[in-house]
Amino acid sequence: DQPRSRGLGDVYKRQGHDHDHAPAYSGDDPVYRRALWAVIAINSIMFIVELGAGITAKSMALQADALDFLGDSVTYALSLFVLAKPPMWRANAALFKGLSLAVLGIWVLGATIWRVFVIGVPEAFIMGSVGLLALAANITSVLILMKFRSGDANVESVWLCSRNDAIGNVCLLYTSPSPRDRG
Repeated sequence: DQPRSRGLGDVYKRQGHDHDHAPAYSGDDPVYRRALWAVIAINSIMFIVELGAGITAKSMALQADALDFLGDSVTYALSLFVLAKPPMWRANAALFKGLSLAVLGIWVLGATIWRVFVIGVPEAFIMGSVGLLALAANITSVLILMKFRSGDANVESVWLCSRNDAIGNVCLLYTSPSPRDRG
């Protein structure tokens, strides 16, 4: 004799599933809001630092990463705004964030190609130093958001953005010119 079902999750478990099909976590809680505010602050500060350093070093990579920090600050603020909104709002916010990143990526690619042929090699020390600082900022953001990496498209996009930015910083450091490249 089987016990009475207490809900849909029990039905799935009896059919061989070991989980229920609850709605995805939307992130609408005070702890997640505080985490987003912290990551917005980190990204906003790094936007200012990297933009100044990128202009000083004549580094398109730092300027592009600065714009990415600005874009992240804005999109994280958008995420914060839509947390308590209906699922369609959150899904549209995630779509908007993805499209805005694509536009930013196309602009950075074009500006980088132009810079390679017109301006030349950026200042290595500044580029490498600020690249390390940016990596530390993104790793800090990733650690703050680690426990919130699963949820609806809006919540997951915040986590993925920070994780991918840390990976991008590693690439920036790898491509930073060394002083010997000045030849």
